Amino acid sequence: MSALDLVIASCLADYDPNALPVDSAKTIIREFLSPVTSRERVALRTALGRVLGEDLLSTIDVPAHNNSAMDGYAVRASDLHADGPTQLRRIGNAFAGRAFAGTMGAGECVRVMTGAVMPLGADTVVVQEVTREAGGMVIIPPGQKAGENMRFAGEDLALGKLALPAGKLIRPAELGLIASLGIGEVAVKRRLRVAFFSTGDELASIGQPLAEGQVYDSNRYTLHGMLTRLGCEVIDMGVVRDDPASLESALLDAAANADAVITSGGVSVGEADFIRSLLARLGDVVFWKIAMRPGRPMAFGRIGHGPDAARFFGLPGNPVAVMVTFYAFVRDALLTMAGRTDAFALPRLQVASRTALRKKPGRTEYQRGIVEQDSNGKWSARLTGQQGSGVLRSMSEANCLIVLEHERGDVAPGDLVTVQMFEGLV
Repeated sequence: MSALDLVIASCLADYDPNALPVDSAKTIIREFLSPVTSRERVALRTALGRVLGEDLLSTIDVPAHNNSAMDGYAVRASDLHADGPTQLRRIGNAFAGRAFAGTMGAGECVRVMTGAVMPLGADTVVVQEVTREAGGMVIIPPGQKAGENMRFAGEDLALGKLALPAGKLIRPAELGLIASLGIGEVAVKRRLRVAFFSTGDELASIGQPLAEGQVYDSNRYTLHGMLTRLGCEVIDMGVVRDDPASLESALLDAAANADAVITSGGVSVGEADFIRSLLARLGDVVFWKIAMRPGRPMAFGRIGHGPDAARFFGLPGNPVAVMVTFYAFVRDALLTMAGRTDAFALPRLQVASRTALRKKPGRTEYQRGIVEQDSNGKWSARLTGQQGSGVLRSMSEANCLIVLEHERGDVAPGDLVTVQMFEGLV
């Protein structure tokens, strides 16, 4: 056992690089990750999908003034009667962007619209639906609460307070929040650079005629799509043949230009599977088999040594196994390396299984399923059909993965199962 193995084994009682449980593999991967540190400044309109590079403090109070949350009348709570109607004299109007210029005194009120600055002297808004107006007087029923229907200055964001923390993904809501502070340029983490290639003499690229025994390479296209959706800078290195010299050159080139390297194929125990032995020579192999289905022959390690070593993910060659292992391990690892510190783990739900599912304890299984609602509003999951790891159609037909945990056995109809939804993911 190498020094690296001993370090890991000291942390995990069940460490076995030949058959590592899924949760243990995730724990090990996290120990080997470090986020990018370099940053750049970009215009706000181009910041969507980027990771915030520094804490963002509020430069103003948002809202800047006390304002009305409803259409109605701005009043003084001290004028309102608790045991009967109150009559107040209307002295003007306040609109969003056009404040009332005077000061309200006792027995007076001002008609206000949503977003209007509260008149001086007012501390409560009475909604228009409960009032009536006659002869310049507004009649207000009892039961109003002091301070109701108001938004206070700094209620959303207070001057100098933390608006967004570093590591936060900038989504449409964050764009609007930053814009509300009047900020037009933000510091973001540089994009994570990820290089990937497929391995195998049997693979042909799109546009090439298929020779006997060849198949078109689909894995690079699913990987490209999954990486692009994560906001990575993608480096597609094509197909690399099952030749040790070619593979070594590709791995070194990829590691020199990327933070992470992903391959598909070449990590099992076949005679032409050279990736594992090459990685052991060029860096470190942390593990190479997972107790899961599909996706057992999956490798993780480093190309090179030291803090700048590229992290390596060797995925299986079967198309479904590529996607399952990517979302089980690679996605969260890459987001951590990209500097994300917000909650980004994919949510899991519990629903009833519509059918019996066969499962042996001792490995985690990911089955392609469809979650749907019946006429009574109850949610359940069923399989898409054929579950072979080469049946990519099953991923296209599915809207979830049914995750059967490591120690779980057979599932009976009606039993609860864990599902990981695809919406916004696949």
